[in-house]
Amino acid sequence: MIRVLIIDDHPIVRTGVRSLLEEAPDIEVVAEAATGEDGLDLAERIRPDVVVLDISLPGMSGMEVLKNLKKEPRRVAVLVLSLHPEDRYAIRLLRAGASGYLSKEAPPETLIGAIRKVHSGGKFISSEVAERLAFNLDPEYEGLPHERLSSREIEVMRLLASGKTVTEIGQQLELSVKTVSTYRRRILEKMMMKSTAEIVRYAVENRLVE
Repeated sequence: MIRVLIIDDHPIVRTGVRSLLEEAPDIEVVAEAATGEDGLDLAERIRPDVVVLDISLPGMSGMEVLKNLKKEPRRVAVLVLSLHPEDRYAIRLLRAGASGYLSKEAPPETLIGAIRKVHSGGKFISSEVAERLAFNLDPEYEGLPHERLSSREIEVMRLLASGKTVTEIGQQLELSVKTVSTYRRRILEKMMMKSTAEIVRYAVENRLVE
């Protein structure tokens, strides 16, 4: 039996995923969590085989949850399930240790197959992600502007785009205002932008924020 932990802040999504997985005879949803902090606590206590993880969580981000899960001696398989298009985050999350990435827009039956695959030790990616991975092997391929950013810079960019101030971001990420301002400056430089307004516009147009 594949034991699954769902970490998603939307009750409707958790209920839908649980209902879908209950149809599979070899999968059991053993727990649910609405925050990254609660999800990590549950993962440590119940030791699931697979974690189905949303990257857009209140407080601790899905990326931070993933990094913490990968520190565990018993390496749990993590399948990211997100509203964001696969070509926006998948490669970065796979590099960070995720076993797969699935858009919430994918057909429901795809989720069951993805869970079985990552549980068996495989990687689950769509054909679109596979194509982008191939492009990344081309030395002349420059990629999208946000792909130049580090994981922390991506996190700060998304928070800026969601309307949070530098002070609020510092409080959420437990960073000083000076450090967050430095991240903001680096984001603008790497993406060749001049203002936060441009960051917001880019993030919305590329569906990097919900």
